[in-house]
Amino acid sequence: MSHVIYRLLTVTLLLAISAGCGDIKRSLYEGFQRDGWQQAERVILALGIRSGEHIVDLGSGGGYFTFRLADATGADGNVYAVDVDEEMVAYVDAKAQADGYPSITSVVATNDDPLLPEQGVDLIFICNTYHHVENRVAYFEHAKQYLRPRGRVAIIDFEGRTWFQRLFGHITPAADIRSEMEAAGYRLVQEFDFLPKQNFQIFMVQ
Repeated sequence: MSHVIYRLLTVTLLLAISAGCGDIKRSLYEGFQRDGWQQAERVILALGIRSGEHIVDLGSGGGYFTFRLADATGADGNVYAVDVDEEMVAYVDAKAQADGYPSITSVVATNDDPLLPEQGVDLIFICNTYHHVENRVAYFEHAKQYLRPRGRVAIIDFEGRTWFQRLFGHITPAADIRSEMEAAGYRLVQEFDFLPKQNFQIFMVQ
């Protein structure tokens, strides 16, 4: 196991040197070979997004889902790319402007508040970031104020099905998410099992 970790650290260092720190940071946010296991198009379809909706990509990182969400909600909708990492927020903002996505708004959040717009949102989408949130019950209890009537919270996180995921602790089992969200005042309304590495659940306010 230590040999595997050493090789991973060596590869990461070499990539950082050759590609630049900003590029490797985006690669680490998005994961290696992510397109193969994330099934982004199927995730977007499962969310049942309607044209004109206001959506939050919470923990947007390098914008892997941000632009797909913007395509789904269309020119009449809004997508808020929210992250605590100012460098990643600036990257997504620049990419949105360069690629012609006026419906995307970048937001630098704090660790305890996503700082969403007062007019509210229809969907809070959080992928591979839930395990980073501290005091999750309090955080999502506070986030309820930003949801419009019948607004939803969609959570995708690593289930911990492999030793690599368990080793680094970047996991939250589905049962734990469900328990915490119920404690925050939500109820489970949908659950999907097509992602090989992750759980995928959708909640609404009780």
